[in-house]
Amino acid sequence: MAALLLDTDVCIHVLRGNDRVVARLEKISPDQIAVSVITVFELYTGASKSRRPLVEQTKVAAFLEPLTFLDFGKEEALVAAQLRASLEKKGLKIGPYDLLIAAQAVTSGLALVIGNMSEFRRVPGLLLEDWAPKVT
Repeated sequence: MAALLLDTDVCIHVLRGNDRVVARLEKISPDQIAVSVITVFELYTGASKSRRPLVEQTKVAAFLEPLTFLDFGKEEALVAAQLRASLEKKGLKIGPYDLLIAAQAVTSGLALVIGNMSEFRRVPGLLLEDWAPKVT
């Protein structure tokens, strides 16, 4: 069973060959790692919009192959709706895809591996692992 849910930005760092992020990922068994179908959508959208769509789509497919996929269902939708309402009442918003992925992490009890703390730290009850690449 997976213990970590990779956010899209972390996947992009891996696909771009960021040494620090790749090294962290290589220390973890693929069966411990999940990605949301929303992340799959985002990755394939980026690949399809790139200058070399077939090359990039092949890279995405190879990266995703050993990982577990989390579907988005009714329970996740309800949690996402509650999170959005709660955040908006406080005058806080996060991106719609980030909100859906956060709801999946909360619902499944997985730690969300991120590279962007600014959006996700607003979500109560969300377990986070910050893998942001360090800028030197």
